[in-house]
Amino acid sequence: MVFGKYVNKYYLKHIFALLLGVIALVSVDYFQLKIPEFYNYVVTGLNGGVVTIGGQELAFDLDFLLDRICAPMIVTILVMAAGRFLWRICMFGTAIKVETDLRERMFDHCKDLSQQYYQVNKVGNMMSLFTNDLSTINECFGDGTLMLVDALALTGLAIYKMQRLDPMLTVLAFIPMILLFAVGSFVGKYMTKKWEERQEKFSQLSDFSQENFSGIAVIKAFVKEFKELWAFKRLNKENERVNIEFTRISTLLHISVTFFVNSVICIILGYGGYLVYKGNFQVGQLIEFYGYFTSIVWPVMALSMLIDMTSRGKASLKRISELLDAKPDVFDGNEVESVEYIRGDIEFKNLDFAYPDGDYSVLENINFKINAGENVGIIGKTGSGKTTIVDLILRVYNVPDGTLFIDGRDVNTIPIKTLRDFCAYVPQDNFLFSDTIENNIAFSRDASTSDEVIRAAKLSDVHENIVEFPEKYATILGERGVTVSGGQKQRISIARALMKEASILILDDSVSAVDTKTEKVIIDNLRENRRGRTTILIAHRISTVEKMDKIIFVDDGKIKDVGTHNELIERCSDYKIMVELQKLEEEKGA
Repeated sequence: MVFGKYVNKYYLKHIFALLLGVIALVSVDYFQLKIPEFYNYVVTGLNGGVVTIGGQELAFDLDFLLDRICAPMIVTILVMAAGRFLWRICMFGTAIKVETDLRERMFDHCKDLSQQYYQVNKVGNMMSLFTNDLSTINECFGDGTLMLVDALALTGLAIYKMQRLDPMLTVLAFIPMILLFAVGSFVGKYMTKKWEERQEKFSQLSDFSQENFSGIAVIKAFVKEFKELWAFKRLNKENERVNIEFTRISTLLHISVTFFVNSVICIILGYGGYLVYKGNFQVGQLIEFYGYFTSIVWPVMALSMLIDMTSRGKASLKRISELLDAKPDVFDGNEVESVEYIRGDIEFKNLDFAYPDGDYSVLENINFKINAGENVGIIGKTGSGKTTIVDLILRVYNVPDGTLFIDGRDVNTIPIKTLRDFCAYVPQDNFLFSDTIENNIAFSRDASTSDEVIRAAKLSDVHENIVEFPEKYATILGERGVTVSGGQKQRISIARALMKEASILILDDSVSAVDTKTEKVIIDNLRENRRGRTTILIAHRISTVEKMDKIIFVDDGKIKDVGTHNELIERCSDYKIMVELQKLEEEKGA
């Protein structure tokens, strides 16, 4: 079994199913211990011709066999079969429900965690929580409950029946069992530590594999397959080492159990045989006593398995608890108020910003205003802070109070969900799901028609490419959209954002992979079809933003100037130099 603040409630939630399973299990154990009595009757009857039951001597004949042995044996077998089916359904079924509920709770919690959490915790490690660790919790909850109840009930009933036959033989038989329990408790602590190390090594191996499969094209392009293979072999060897260490100690525990069980059998046969020789014990009673002990060999074995399982369960629950205990870094404060609609006015006032784990400000004294309905370009060198500015608009990070306003309201007073409901975003890394093109475009809307999807695709100038595919809009994209080109991926992502018809549209370097002709078509479509709604376009090419209503020129985390293309050429020397350099590059390229 496994106990912790995220698991304990399930024992109470499923108390009736668990109790029914326990009752069925105890019933099976009770009837199972009737079988050694039948052994006693048969052996005693064969030796003496009579069997004493309840102080009454009965002849060992055909009627006795049918009435006292065969008929009760059939009833016992039927009850045991029905009981075993019932406790399996109750205990194992409950364990599956617990695993399912925990997985849903973990996934729901992951959706609320901030971007910073995923920058620290890799995907492979997260996936091991949802697979290996949850599977271990399932095993501990179902099998663990079974083993604990079975060990207590069957052992308790067997001891009661054994001591009725001979108290001294019972005491001698259980001395090795006490030693086994002591050894198991000591070994269990060491196994917990080794299981934690095993899970950590598995996570590292999973991280490395996931990263390599995602970047296989880069690996092949630079002919680094051999290098990555050696790196994988090193991680795989580490994983092998910790697994061998865990298996070694686990095997040692099981060997100890076997040793102690066999030592008890020696005691029973030796001392019990001596009692039979002295006439203090009948052969049938010795067989019955031995039958009781063999019945509790499984619970004793289960005890060692339970120690092993509990140690793994503690380690896995600890890792899961760390995930569920992780707090979102970005969340609504107490000052938020309900907002019905967002027009799209955006204003930064004296904003300074540093990343949560950063030591210096990446944005300094940011001041500018975007009026609702404006088409605005943000331009600057790589690493100048352009993406960080739009991340703050989307509340990817916490924003200092009184520095960012949406429709004249401090962004911290607007619920995050409401703010994002009125925004559409196309990130630099254009992520597409392994689904149809139509479903990828329609992802931003809860309900949409095929005509609306086609319209969005036409606005992003990708419709003609899509209809060239054999399956057209029903084409299934590969993982992360690998079956389409970079330009097609960007345009499908833009179509997905346009489907939302949001008040604020943010395109982060989203036309960098298309030619200038396609870029012009997309921008003209945006200008024509998004009248009255705010559009923010981050770009590196001057040609992308030169016709915007306003251009924000960012350099080294500071706003150098804000104005139209012509205004910036006249008064901003850095912008003018960038324009001339790009023109020179275009001429050389031509």
